[in-house]
Amino acid sequence: MSLSKEQMQSYWRKNLKYIVVLLAIWFTVSYLCGIIFVDVLDKIKLGGYPLGFWFACQGSEMIFVVLIAVYVKLMNKLDKEFGVAEI
Repeated sequence: MSLSKEQMQSYWRKNLKYIVVLLAIWFTVSYLCGIIFVDVLDKIKLGGYPLGFWFACQGSEMIFVVLIAVYVKLMNKLDKEFGVAEI
């Protein structure tokens, strides 16, 4: 199915919106929670380890994998919405 120019622009706009929001979440978790707010988060323990340490060592990677899965789900939904989904 061929999309009109307006549909392609709308598709790309929504795709960029998803990317910006998901990267903002990743930035918040990896940079802000793992580096900037680490002293505040270290006062909270998770499994016996400081929460800031957890974000710096494992949290950002785990969140990134979850965000990839969310992006795939969002893009599959967007593809169906615009009629360009793969079989």
